[in-house]
Amino acid sequence: MTRTTKAHAAVLSANFIFGANYAIVKYITPGYLHPFALNVVRILVSLFLFWSLFLFKPGKVKLERKHIPRFLICALTGVVINQIFFIKGVSLTTPIHSALLALATPIFITLIAAWLLREGFTLLKFLGLVLGIGGAALLILMKDAGQAGSNMLLGDVMVIINAISYAFYLVLVRPLMQHYSGIQVLRWVFTFGACIILPFGMPEFLATNWAAFGFSQWMALAAVAVGATFLAYLLNVYGISAIGASATGAYIYTQPLFAAVIAIIFAGEHFSITKLCAAILIFTGVYLANFKKQTETIQPS
Repeated sequence: MTRTTKAHAAVLSANFIFGANYAIVKYITPGYLHPFALNVVRILVSLFLFWSLFLFKPGKVKLERKHIPRFLICALTGVVINQIFFIKGVSLTTPIHSALLALATPIFITLIAAWLLREGFTLLKFLGLVLGIGGAALLILMKDAGQAGSNMLLGDVMVIINAISYAFYLVLVRPLMQHYSGIQVLRWVFTFGACIILPFGMPEFLATNWAAFGFSQWMALAAVAVGATFLAYLLNVYGISAIGASATGAYIYTQPLFAAVIAIIFAGEHFSITKLCAAILIFTGVYLANFKKQTETIQPS
């Protein structure tokens, strides 16, 4: 198996993990674990594992002082706001809603890059933005009777905020990737993020009734903390190093498919015509918003 084939398999696996994560998070929160407590577990386990890698592959540890403010902002957008709103949002809405709404991230990346990086904002990108937001609005406003969402509207809005925050992170982290390796960036982003997020979730973490956990709950917790955070991030970093950021990013479109199949089989969720229409609008919006990027030559990362 060539390195390129391995990279494609790694990235596909990462997005399968991300897709499954929606149903897994929904299974464990809020019934067994408060969303903020899950964030504490996720951040502590990932932080430990990212720093453990340093023992096997030592690298640059010291940060340049001028980069610290950007690391803090990336930690806030890529870990704190992103994870808090994602976990809490998924606990309130449904896995399919969450996956489709999170797919709007590339649209927000295009808009934010045009604003912060002065990238061109064409009519096609504007149309893509309108269609993507229209699809998201359709999902948020639709009545989804019988689905396992305690507060669909609030949950959907929180997932959108998560997508916007993560889009900011992906734009703001680009300059750091030019000075540090992907693993080094993740290590420090999670370190700074832990300092901010732990005070929010520690009371709920300490109040958790761990004795109520059975085998399936522990496996779900491990899947979120190790699989959907540490392992999936590493697989994506490997993909970026081998096949480039553009090809790696394209696999995000497989997440709603994985999420829908898993949610339908294991969570009893239904895929309606309205959800299909919203998905078509969002997919079309993402395609139009990134049309120029697809026609450009992909440079190796």
